[in-house]
Amino acid sequence: MKKVGIIFPMEEEIEAFKKYIKITKEFKIFELNFYEGKIKDVECVLVKCGIGKVNAARTTQILIDNMDVDYIFNVGVAGGISDKLSVGDIVIGEKLIQHDFDVTAFNYEKGFIPDVGSYIDTDTYLVSLADAVLKKLDVNLFRGVIASGDIFCTDSKMSEKINKKFNALCVEMEGASIAQVCFLNHIPFLILRSISDVPNNNNKVTYEEFLESSCEIIALAMKNILEELSITNK
Repeated sequence: MKKVGIIFPMEEEIEAFKKYIKITKEFKIFELNFYEGKIKDVECVLVKCGIGKVNAARTTQILIDNMDVDYIFNVGVAGGISDKLSVGDIVIGEKLIQHDFDVTAFNYEKGFIPDVGSYIDTDTYLVSLADAVLKKLDVNLFRGVIASGDIFCTDSKMSEKINKKFNALCVEMEGASIAQVCFLNHIPFLILRSISDVPNNNNKVTYEEFLESSCEIIALAMKNILEELSITNK
């Protein structure tokens, strides 16, 4: 039986997913609230990390150290920075990068992390599984680069720069740091995002308007992926 950890940045995201799972156990570790339950034959451990790369990385390591999980998923919302994307679309992160990591003073490319690299590749099995499952849903699905940084990007010029520099589809504040911790611990991972806004200098309004619906979309996607994982049992 597989055991997965699912990390949600915000309360709205974890609450949307709780509708699909019966919680059998609740407990705290270092003030983080963990919830255990099952979707079919897959054991699930849910936790809200809070926004930002440090919160996400901290939570990921605590989850790995204490839960003995086979896979880690990070699901939530993101801002679309590709003109291909609209609110409600889903992005499967094939690669993750920290767009604000900068040691260019030492002749590295922007986003390069010494001893890690620039782009961190997602587990290919989980990408293929998610792709096959989500193509059956009534959503627009994309695969590609997700860029993470400690900023809510409202500047259209900044979003365009990140898109062009890293070929990124969307931006958020957690995924790449979770990917880095999983990479260093040799834990397969998958990052999924539902688009809640598109940077246009007024996207805070769009974000607030579509946050709930985007959370519902990604929660349903995650539920369907776990049901398929239960069947394949890989």
